[in-house]
Amino acid sequence: MDLQALWLTLRLAATTTLLLLALGIPLAYWLASTQARWRPLIEALTTLPILLPPTVLGFYLLVLLGPHTGFGRFATRLFGHPLAFSFSGLVVGSVIYSLPFAAQPLAAGFRAVDAALIEQARLLGASRWRTLRSVLLPLSMHSVVAAAALCFTHTVGEFGVVLMIGGDIPGATRTLSIAIYDQVQDFSYAAANRTALLLVSISAIALVLLYSRRSREGSARG
Repeated sequence: MDLQALWLTLRLAATTTLLLLALGIPLAYWLASTQARWRPLIEALTTLPILLPPTVLGFYLLVLLGPHTGFGRFATRLFGHPLAFSFSGLVVGSVIYSLPFAAQPLAAGFRAVDAALIEQARLLGASRWRTLRSVLLPLSMHSVVAAAALCFTHTVGEFGVVLMIGGDIPGATRTLSIAIYDQVQDFSYAAANRTALLLVSISAIALVLLYSRRSREGSARG
């Protein structure tokens, strides 16, 4: 078992999940509450990573993060090193690639909250952000947990995007999914099987915990 790849994968998934919750909650709140004419454009851009082949998204991110773009040069000055072929670059790519798995469940949860409760909070003088914090989030906690579980498991299983952006650098950018690829290339099928079973187990455990929590909430309501 490649313990370096395991640790890096878990660290990448945890970092990506935290960042996506921080970005996805306000984005989903805006999507669920705004009537702006350009909301469909933002929704389309938010959903686009699901439809694009990972290698296509990874290629354009690699170009964006490279030294020949303004953003790439700015990121290099900000982080002190190029983002391409680094852990920081993997985080950027993972956040963009998994954004739909945060924004969509959160927006659906916010839309499911009774509009009368939101209106009452506003009549009592609550600001939009206090309404989000005190009304929407507590009533949509199942969606927050679902978004976190989906983001974590999706990041754990990434291959195309992380390979394009990070390459295959041991201890720096090699994740478990890339380790499986390397093991298959080396005809180490037994090792690849163990690594694949670990990935399946991580995803299965996360989903079982998610559905168990949802089942308990349903029983409590009943």
